[in-house]
Parts: sequence; structure tokens; C-alpha cells
Amino acid sequence: MKRVRVVWKKGPAAGRIEVMNGSLHSFGIETGDGIAEIEEWKDHSAGPLTLVVSIEPLYAPGEGKLLVSIVDCACPFSFFAEDVHEAYPIYMPDYGVAVTSAADFRSYEELEADIKRRGLRTNLQKLAEEPEESFEAASAATKDQPCPIWQGVSRDTRIFESQVRGRPSNNFWEPPIGGSALQWDWVQPRQHATEVGLPESGGKPVRYYYMVGRGMGCTDGVVRKLEEGTLPILHTEITDDEMVYTAVSFVSYESRPLTSGSVDGTHYLLADGYGFGHMFTEAQAEEREILLQGAAISGETTVYYCRITAANTGSVPRYAWFKNLIPNAGGIPYTFEGSTGFAHYSDDRVFGVSKLNGRPLQTEESAVLVMPGEEACFEFYLPHEPVSRERALRLSEQNFRERHTECRAFWEDKLSRGAQIRLPEPRIEQMLRAGLLHTDLIFYGQEPEGTLVPAIGIYTAIGSESSPIIQFMNAMGWSDTARRGLSFFLDKQHESGLMQNFGGYMLETGAALWCIGEYYRYTRDLEWIREIQPKLLKSYAFLMDWRKRNETENLRGRGYGMLEGKTADPEDPFHSFMLSGYAYIGLSRLAEMLTELDAELSGQIHADAEGLKADIRASFDEAVARSPVVPLGDGTWVPTAPPWTESRGPLSLYTEGGNWYTHGSFMSRDSMLGPMYLLFQEVIDPRERAADYLIHYHNELMFTRNVAFSQPYYSTHPWVHLKRGEVKAFLKAYYNTFAALADRETYTFWEHYYQVSPHKTHEEGWFLMQTRWMLYMEEGTTLKLLPGIPRDWLKQGKRIELQDVHSYFGQFSLRVKSEGSRITVSLNCDSSRGPATVQLRLPHPEGKRVVRLSGGGVYLPDEESVRWDDFGGEAEIELYFEE
Repeated sequence: MKRVRVVWKKGPAAGRIEVMNGSLHSFGIETGDGIAEIEEWKDHSAGPLTLVVSIEPLYAPGEGKLLVSIVDCACPFSFFAEDVHEAYPIYMPDYGVAVTSAADFRSYEELEADIKRRGLRTNLQKLAEEPEESFEAASAATKDQPCPIWQGVSRDTRIFESQVRGRPSNNFWEPPIGGSALQWDWVQPRQHATEVGLPESGGKPVRYYYMVGRGMGCTDGVVRKLEEGTLPILHTEITDDEMVYTAVSFVSYESRPLTSGSVDGTHYLLADGYGFGHMFTEAQAEEREILLQGAAISGETTVYYCRITAANTGSVPRYAWFKNLIPNAGGIPYTFEGSTGFAHYSDDRVFGVSKLNGRPLQTEESAVLVMPGEEACFEFYLPHEPVSRERALRLSEQNFRERHTECRAFWEDKLSRGAQIRLPEPRIEQMLRAGLLHTDLIFYGQEPEGTLVPAIGIYTAIGSESSPIIQFMNAMGWSDTARRGLSFFLDKQHESGLMQNFGGYMLETGAALWCIGEYYRYTRDLEWIREIQPKLLKSYAFLMDWRKRNETENLRGRGYGMLEGKTADPEDPFHSFMLSGYAYIGLSRLAEMLTELDAELSGQIHADAEGLKADIRASFDEAVARSPVVPLGDGTWVPTAPPWTESRGPLSLYTEGGNWYTHGSFMSRDSMLGPMYLLFQEVIDPRERAADYLIHYHNELMFTRNVAFSQPYYSTHPWVHLKRGEVKAFLKAYYNTFAALADRETYTFWEHYYQVSPHKTHEEGWFLMQTRWMLYMEEGTTLKLLPGIPRDWLKQGKRIELQDVHSYFGQFSLRVKSEGSRITVSLNCDSSRGPATVQLRLPHPEGKRVVRLSGGGVYLPDEESVRWDDFGGEAEIELYFEE
């Protein structure tokens, strides 16, 4: 038997008690003027109310927890009976109620006073008192996780993955012979996610191993970086005492120039099938088979070019060691030919062309004496698939330096076409530029036009996970690439209107509609929307039919009118808030896109979207009432919510038992697929009380350093922090997430913290979008500039420049320069679509007070911002701070 006391500051006039996994033994009114009978009470006092409740557990161990719900009242809530403790009572000041043991006779005011006397703080309150986060602080506190790198020519699925000794590799495959891959430097050809097999290996994957220097030792001595910190040209330096080995590697073609006009690419259906998790209709599968039959290798393949220079930095001669490429660490028979430097499986299947000091490599393993101040140069050219002797001879004639210069120009040309961003923190600036190229590298399809696969690491495109990538491309002015990527979801749409491309996920239809709507907000490309309108309406009809199937009375408050189905890898076919939230925001954006094309239809879709929103919110509110409250660091307790309507509370609290550990965390379904999405999906306002509860209990139960576990970019709370003006909380999440998930040298992202799935551009895409929001984000008719930048970015002499970036209000440019006690600003917006209001945040690094503003606008001291109403499109201001 468990006896508790429920104490209200001002009790609800009526209510009811429900018990799950137990029974209500008895309850009565101790303080108040009313009656209690069976499970209900009525109180007429309109003052303090105390209920004494006795409950009896009925469940067997492991089947669930004893949950008590106070419902049918103004502020319904639930609590675990086992959580009630006299020393730490359940205290909910927003509800004006506390729950304590039956032996505790304190009034609500006494309980409240005792808790407040402790001076406790929530995690977010503590964070607000700390200095702003930085990469230096975050990297010191989080793990460093080097990642393999992918290189290619963009559009073409024939890419290469590589890694150097002692660094993690992709864990999906290890060589069959020769021990761990960590003993070697290696390169592996891939057809996107598919590891390339050969007839010589029985169709099994092939990975090519090599080594420079004396081998694995007690020191690391490895440093990697991208060319200019940005381009997909890898520079690796290995220090082996006085010998320093410097490698440069990139991907190009056998002999034809690498230019924007020379890339053919891979048909999007072929590329799609090379990605993990792909799904085809019967017609699509048949079309791909035909394409495969006609895709026999013709013309040139891609080639991995690598040049390694061994420099003697000492004062006496030293030896340099090289070991040439060997397939699968010797697991596949091959022949090395010293007269040409060719390594081959047969006379007409050459897999490697190698040189030493400009001449054919004569031996597979070499020790070369290098004089002080001099160098030895080892080169190898690795075709994506073996080539004929004739082609190998042409490949051996290639000049590495010329190909390197050409490759550099190819990638620089891509970057020059869009917006330009210059930031005071070089790492972030480089990551933006590198990230744009990382995403473009695996946007597969044929050139110069046509559908592209917006792939995400080893996976094919997903309507949800591809979205941040496409949206960042829009922000950078790459609207053509973005549109071609969106066409993938339309081209592969099922006849029913369903969009489904990956692993049985059911959320892609709504997510794709949302992303198309975001594209429209950036571009106002009404002609394309007109062209694709029939497909958009087909998806609209599909979602409405799906919704109608769930408009049954037995689902009232439990998923009525919502959608049911799998949202991610786990097989959870429930009425998920995330799934229905994507449907809502997708329909909302669809109504917006059709406003000018068909006002009446747009109005109908808007009404349907709002109906869905109301049903989602009704089920959410009911779920909150029936989910257990949890404690925060300041002594208060807050309500929680489950990821779907079929459950009560976070799954990780095991209200109803079960086994929910997945993807490296107990929190995965709750924090990555849960109700927090409803804020991002515009169902719940980020500033309302429900948002307060969500953001606080997620932070304390499900985050560390304000970062979600496992696959952290699935959590949308950094966006929520920015919307709420919580800059320190945003920066804490922003820096700690990428410091631990992205390679700190090459900026390549892992998918998970347990080092699975490299080059994960979904994660990188959300990093890019978080940076975009930190620099600018829209709110209604207002453009908010620099809403989340660190104060350090406005120190003496630092600059921020956004040139021709794109927003919902069109293109704009911003230049900010700090001169200590003065900040100068130049802003120019698209006059045809410009925002009604602009608010520019300019936080002084030392928090100094503004003494004068010249050039227009109004200064808002509480928000450290300059605001322009009825913005005219241009502004030049100077902001002066106290000396």
C-alpha cells in the first residue's frame, strides 16, 4: 500500500483519480470543502485543497510502474507513486500543486518555501550563468573522433573512401586477410554506399592498402587537413622522426580534364540503388535493371591520385620507406610489374600505376636514402575499376601537379557560384564551405540537368534527412541544385501519392512537401510549383485519406485524425507526433504555395492542415496529462510526453515496461523521434508553457552538455533555443555537438557517436542550417540577423560578412565590423521582397552599454539589437559603446 498527500495552493473545483498498474484503495479530502466518492471529488472552497490517496500496486515486476493520474481538472498531471518522497516532494509551481508522503503535513506554502530555500538551479539556469561556449571549451570536454574521408568529382557515384593508420574506419567491413585495417593506410573504391567487388575477389569488396614511413609506432604524428580548409583535396602529414611524409590526394578522371562541363554523372535511379535502404516500386526496379544493362563501363573512370613526398628535415642522410598498393592486404592474387610500375590482376586488368621520383616504381617495397634538405616522391594512381594496359599507359603519362591544379579550380568554381560568408572564426567559415562541397559531392545524377539524388552518407535520399541539405543549398543560392534534388521525391512518387524511398519510413511525404515549401519561400518559383502541382495534390489526397482512416471515436485523445506508421529505423508503427507533425507542416506549406495558383483550394488545404494541427495538439495535451512528471535541478517537477499517443510518458522511464534501448542510447526514441519535433513543426509555439517543459526535461534527462545522445542532430532543440532567445543554451549545443561528431581536421561528420556511417551529410546539413540560423532566421515578416552569434565574434578588429545569402525575403548582404567601442554595419536587402522589419543583434563582447546609435533604427537594450520597422531595403549605421 502506498499513501500520498496531494496538496494544492488553490484546488481545482473537481477532478478524478486514475491508477495504472494498480488500484485506488481509498482517498479523501483533508483540506477543503467538498466531497470525495469512488474516484472523483468536488470542492466548493475555492481555496487550498489537500487529498490523501491510498493506492495498491497490482502489477508484476517488469510489467510497468504504478502511475497515478489527476485528471478532468484545470491542470491534469500524473506521477509515479514510487517517486513520491518526503525529502524531495513533487513540486509543480506552475500548477500550484505538490505531492508528498502521507506522513508529511506541510502546507503547499511550507513545501514551496523549503524547496526555494535550497537555492537550486536547473541545468539551463546554470548554463545561463556560465561563459558562452566555444569550440576550444567544447573540444576539451568532448571526444575527438577522426572519420574516413570521401572524395569524388560530384554527381558520379564512383567515389573513394580513405583513411590513415590508427584512425577509425567504417565498421561495416574489415579485410579478410592481413589483420585490422588500423595497421595500414588504405583507399577503397565505392559505388556510393556499395563497396566495389571484383571477379578476382569473388564479388567481395576490395580495399587497397599501402604504407609510408617505418610503420606503426608509439607516436601518432598524423595531421590531416583539406586544401584551404575547404576543398575535397586531402593533405596528410606523417612525421616519422626526421622524415616528414606529406601526401596530397584527390579524385579526377584518367586523362580528360575535370571541368564543370566534363562531368557526366550517374543516372539518379542507378545512384539510388547504390545507397543503403533504397526502395523501388516495381516499375522503378524494372527501369533500373534496364539502365544497369546499358551502363557497361565506357569512356573514362574516376581515378584516385595520390602523391607522397618524403622530406629529410635532419642533418644526415635518412631512409624513406614506401609500400605499394596491395588489394585486401594480400587477400587477392595479383602481379606487380617493375618495368612499368603497374599492379594488375591480369595483363589487361591494371588496378594501380605507381611512380618513384617520376619514374615507374620498380619494387613493391622501397627504402630510399634521402639527403638532408632533399625529398623523395612516391605517387600512385588508382582507377576506380581495373583498366586495360593501353589505358594504364595513358594514365601513367598524367602530370600530378597539373591534375591537382585542375581539380582545385573545379571545386573553387563551384564555391564561387553562390553566396559568400566570411566569419571571425576560421573553423566555422571553413566548415560551411567544406560542408557545401561535401553535400554536393554525393548529390548524384546526370549533368548538366535532370533529377539528382540528395544522398545522405551511405544512405539514399530520405524526405526528412535530405531536407537540411537542400535548404542550406537554397540559403547559399544553389537553387537549381536544390530543385533538382527535390525532383527526386516527385519522380519517385507512388501512384497513390506516397513518397517513400528508404527503409519503410512513412514520414517522407509530409517532410518532402515541407521542404518543397521551403524552396518556394526562398525562390518564389511559381512556375515550377505550377508544373508539379498535380503531384503535390496527389500527395495531399494521400495524406487526407490516411488521416481519415484515423478519424474514429476510439482514438479521441489517443491519435484521432493523426497518422500512424514507422518514422525511423525502429519498427514502431504508432501514432507518432513526429510523423503527424511533418504531415501538418507539409500541408501548411502546400497551402502557402498554392495561394496564387488556386486561392480556393489553398484555403481548403489550409483548413485541413489546421484541423490536423488541432487533433495533434489535442492528443499531445492528453498525453501530457497522462505522462509522469519528472524532477528538475531546481527542485521543481514538470510534465513529460511520449513519442506517440499509444504510450504514457517517455519510453525511457518504462511506465509500461518494454525494451527501448536502440542506436546506442536508452533515450533514442524519446529525444530523437519524440514530441520536441512539434515545436519545430509549428504545432507548439516555442515560447509557450508546454515548450518550457519539453526543453527543460529533455535537457536534464536526455542530454549531456545540452546535446542529445547517439544521433544528436535528430534533436531540434538548438532551433528552439534561438527562437526563445536563449543564446548561451544554443551555443552550448552547437559547439559540443559538432566538436564530438565531426572530424576536427577534415570536417567530415559521423552519423553516430559510436563511429558508424561516415560522410553523413544529414548531420552535416543540420550543422550548416544551425549556423545559418545563428547568422539569420526569419520570424513572420521579420528578418532576424545574427541572433545566435558568440560575443567573441565582435571583438576588436573582427568582421562578419554575408554576401548574397538567400532568405525567405530574397537575397541580402550584411557587413559588420567591430572597432572596439564602435561597430559599423552595412545592410542591403532585396527591395522587391524585403522584410517589413529587420532586427540586428550586436552583442558587445564585454557586455558594454550602448551610448549612441547613428544612421537610423531603434536600439533595444534588453535584446542588444537594432530594429528597423518599415525597413526600406538599405541601412548604414554606427553603434557606439561606453569606453
